[in-house]
Parts: sequence; structure tokens; C-alpha cells
Amino acid sequence: MRPAAIITDIEGTTTPIAFVHRVLFPYARERMEAFVAGGHDVLADVPEPKLETLLGWMDRDEKITALKTIQGLLWDEGYRAGALTADVYEDVPPALRRWARAGLRLYVYSSGSVPAQKLLFGHTPAGDLTPLFQAYFDTNAGPKRETKSYATIAKAIGLPAGEFLFLSDVEAELDAALAAGLQTCQLVRAEDGTTASTRHETAADFTEVAQKFGLPRG
Repeated sequence: MRPAAIITDIEGTTTPIAFVHRVLFPYARERMEAFVAGGHDVLADVPEPKLETLLGWMDRDEKITALKTIQGLLWDEGYRAGALTADVYEDVPPALRRWARAGLRLYVYSSGSVPAQKLLFGHTPAGDLTPLFQAYFDTNAGPKRETKSYATIAKAIGLPAGEFLFLSDVEAELDAALAAGLQTCQLVRAEDGTTASTRHETAADFTEVAQKFGLPRG
């Protein structure tokens, strides 16, 4: 069945993993000590010692809401200052624009905070992509590897689960989405070295996603 709505992951799906790990994470890490010294309200959710806790979470790539919120605040400064420009795969912007024009409802679900998601899609070389999306979801909707999270998102949007197509590079996330009744497709980007799933449809890029699911291609 052709999906009526698409939910996309970011890292490894719309955006190279290298950009997140080699650009965004180091940028936030370099500025974390000064952020902690500033005594921001969000630090109330971080156990003592705060700097060591945050750096430890970063080292382990923990999907903790407080960390993601702080990273988003630091990236906001970088984007506004022109120090950061988001990296997205070349096939993504034209595909998203075609799908939006065709009436498909587009959403983002990522471990990064909603403000961080909007910053990334708002500062791409292809322009501001944020108007293409109808809503954004982060870990406040639940962990990405839990089935309940996808049921929660489908209910919040108001469409039957089977009308969604979830795009991600992570098989465990796709497993959870499939268990909730969503259609799934794994992005196997060559430069990211993703191992192809045997349980889900796979695609090398958004062009192939369109071919396999009957979406607009031009």
C-alpha cells in the first residue's frame, strides 16, 4: 500500500553519520564546559558532577533528553553564527519537495531534540526544508527502539499505523516501527557502511525509496 505519510530518521537517513559525529558532537563538546558554568535551567535534570556526567553521556552517545536539549542549544548558537551548515544527502531535498507537493504528510522522528531537528533542516545547502514537515518528534515521544513510541506518534498524528512509512538506517528502530504496524524501509547509505536488513525493505537513497513504495519520482 502506498503510504499517506512518511516519518524519517535523520542520522544515516537524511544526513551523513560523519556530519553528526565529526562536526556536531565535537562542536557541542568544546562548548560544554562554558555552558555548565553558565548555570542554565536545563542543567537541573543533570546529576552531579554535571560536566563529567554530560561528557560521559556524549562518549556513550546516550539518548537522554537533557543532553539532547543542551546539544540543541549549543548548535543553535553555531547555526545562527554561521559556524555550522547542515549536511544532507543530495537526494533528500528534491525527494522531500516532490513528496510534499504530491500531498504526502512528512514528519521527523529523531533522538536529537525537536529544536535541533529544526535547526538542521533549516540550515541546509538546499535551503530551509522545515516548511516541508508537518511535525517533529524526539525522545519525548519515547525511545526509538520501543514499539510504543511509534504507536504514540501515529495516535498523535491521527492516521492508522499502516498508512505510515518509517525511514531509518537502524534495524532495531525499524523492528519497533514494524511491530507497531508501520511500513518500514532501511536506508543503506554506501558511505555510512550500514549493514542491510533481511527483515525490512532496503533502499540506497530516497530515489529508490520512491521507486519501491510508489512515491513521486519527478
